[in-house]
Amino acid sequence: MARGAVGFGALAGSLALLPVVGPASLLLAPVGLVALRGCPMCWAAGLAETVSAGRLRRSCADGRCELTRAKP
Repeated sequence: MARGAVGFGALAGSLALLPVVGPASLLLAPVGLVALRGCPMCWAAGLAETVSAGRLRRSCADGRCELTRAKP
C-alpha cells in the first residue's frame, strides 16, 4: 500500500505541480514509476483484483468468458 501511495502520489504530483514548478516537476514521474516497479496499468489491475478479493468469479464456457458475483 505504501509503495502504491508513493508511486501514484509522485505521478499525480508531477502533473499537478507542472503549472507551479514547471518542467522540473516531471522529475517526479520516474520516481513514481520506480516505486510502482512495473507498468502502472498492471499495478492498477492487481489492485482491482485485490479489492474484489473473491467477490467476483470468472467462468468460461464455449469460448466465452463472463464475470459474475460469487455466491455467499
